[in-house]
Amino acid sequence: MLRFLTAGESHGPGLVTIVEGLPAGLAITAEALAAELARRRRGHGRGERMAVEQDELEILGGVRLGRSTGAPVAVLVRNREWPRWEPEMSPRPGGGAVPLTAPRPGHADLPGMLKYDTHDARDVLERASARETAARTVAGYLAKGLLGAAGVTVVSHVVAIGPVRAEGPVPGAGDLARVDASPVRCLDGAVEAAMVAEIDRARADGDTLGGVVEVIAYGVPAGIGSHVHWDRRLDTRLAGALMSIPAVKGVEVGAGFAGASLRGSEAQDEVFFGEGGFTRETDRAGGIEGGMSTGQPIRLRAAMKPLSTLGRPLRTVDVVTKQPAAAFRERADTCAVPAAGVVGEQVVAWVLADEMVRMFGGDTLDDFRRGAEGYRRRLAGF
Repeated sequence: MLRFLTAGESHGPGLVTIVEGLPAGLAITAEALAAELARRRRGHGRGERMAVEQDELEILGGVRLGRSTGAPVAVLVRNREWPRWEPEMSPRPGGGAVPLTAPRPGHADLPGMLKYDTHDARDVLERASARETAARTVAGYLAKGLLGAAGVTVVSHVVAIGPVRAEGPVPGAGDLARVDASPVRCLDGAVEAAMVAEIDRARADGDTLGGVVEVIAYGVPAGIGSHVHWDRRLDTRLAGALMSIPAVKGVEVGAGFAGASLRGSEAQDEVFFGEGGFTRETDRAGGIEGGMSTGQPIRLRAAMKPLSTLGRPLRTVDVVTKQPAAAFRERADTCAVPAAGVVGEQVVAWVLADEMVRMFGGDTLDDFRRGAEGYRRRLAGF
């Protein structure tokens, strides 16, 4: 079983990721990890912080000579701005931090302040920040490497930004570089330009935009997941993983909400058998039936709300005086939808890798690969 834990705050000295359960022999380098982290920072509409977030990282354990050893892998992603923030975020007692008492609507500020009995939103927002997804990107990148050994590829692309929606094309397993080359991670050139223009208009208005991303996993064999236990249903785990991304408010599998308006006769993926084995002519279920993969590409969509920090302050209440106040403003993006797709890849890859390690086992990468290959041979002879 794979496990990971992250620690650290947005403006703290750094973020730490510890991943346990990786088989020995997986290729891991700081350069490759840095390249994956850089993908999360890109996208038209990101704020000025992306210019300083270089994600300087150090592998602290679990990797020797470019390969995992089977021990827990620990990675530190440093915050280049830490010297400037140390007086505010120092773990030492004392200091002259000014409490943030006017919580921002749409953030974790007020619920967290009530939960932890604090009148300073800084105690909450630093950990609730989407900056934490940099630490999860480390875990997801390791999971993607493990999946690659079993012939599984995870890609993502942007389906919609604000009211601008793309109807295609859908990226294939080898199209990730083409998607990343787009400033909004959309393969439709005409729609890409409209998305960029929509972001520019929102920025000029001091406003923000949300959107929809699609994550597709190719090469997942049938039977990954479980119908036996509710918490191991593959769609349950994948939906939860995507919902854990900050600002995501909805998840679809396959036809999703559109499928709810169909009749049952129109909503299923009928089964056929031919020379290549069992096939489907449609993929309305998104590659998952009964909590298990069907062998088709797994398709998921996540809807991200417009970001809550605007160019103009929103109305709130000071938690100390109980008087109306203007919410404080941290640096923020106009649109982070392209980055959300990259993070979506990471969390989906993590769930798939965890379920496949559970199914195929192995203390080494070769053991895991042989388990996956043996399972595919059994499926082919069914």
